[in-house]
Amino acid sequence: MNTLLKVRGLEAAYGDRVVLRGLDFDLAEGGATTLLGANGAGKTTFLRALCGMTRRSGEVVLDGTPIARKSTEEIVRLKVAHVPEGRGTLTAFSVEENLKLGAITRPADRAVAADIERVYSYFPVLKERRRQRAGTLSGGEQQMLAIGRALMLRPRLMLLDEPSFGLAPMVVAGLFAMLDRLRRDEGVSLLIVEQNAELALGITDHAYLLETGSIVKSGPSAEMRRDEGVRKSYLGY
Repeated sequence: MNTLLKVRGLEAAYGDRVVLRGLDFDLAEGGATTLLGANGAGKTTFLRALCGMTRRSGEVVLDGTPIARKSTEEIVRLKVAHVPEGRGTLTAFSVEENLKLGAITRPADRAVAADIERVYSYFPVLKERRRQRAGTLSGGEQQMLAIGRALMLRPRLMLLDEPSFGLAPMVVAGLFAMLDRLRRDEGVSLLIVEQNAELALGITDHAYLLETGSIVKSGPSAEMRRDEGVRKSYLGY
């Protein structure tokens, strides 16, 4: 596989507080990678740094294009979609209005309407709720909406921050199965930050382990599942 995202020597900070220190990271085009780590390790900051949402330095290259100096809006226009922790849906707007906002960087045409129907084909419950306010949806439905809104960008790379947070196990299993299907059907590359390491390792090809702002281990997901340290710390056996 070709490399879609290449990161070298990435550092990120909030004010004087350095959170990420010299990260090297690769993500294959069409692949799925997970970033594991305890709370406070810097996982969310890593996603925010990739999107230009925090002060950063180092090299970040998307399919040959340097993006470390680009704004968040410019990075979105390069078809990088971010599904933040907490879903980020506009609760006062309807389901369909949220989806249309996901295509705000695109011209309003028939293709946008077709893509809304495409999202509904993946998440039929959203079509049933298309005129319902997003704030009245269940947690699982809001997460579906957040992913659907990201799909409206027609992304090459989707960044997902804790997609299982606050959801029932059955809902989470269905959601991760859908993410795997989206990768296969849409060709979108996935970078998943996730506390549920077992699920994340189950649908990804490669994994990185982040501790206190530094990557301490990486490898194929199958090998990481067998690693004794990963098993004891993140898989619970």
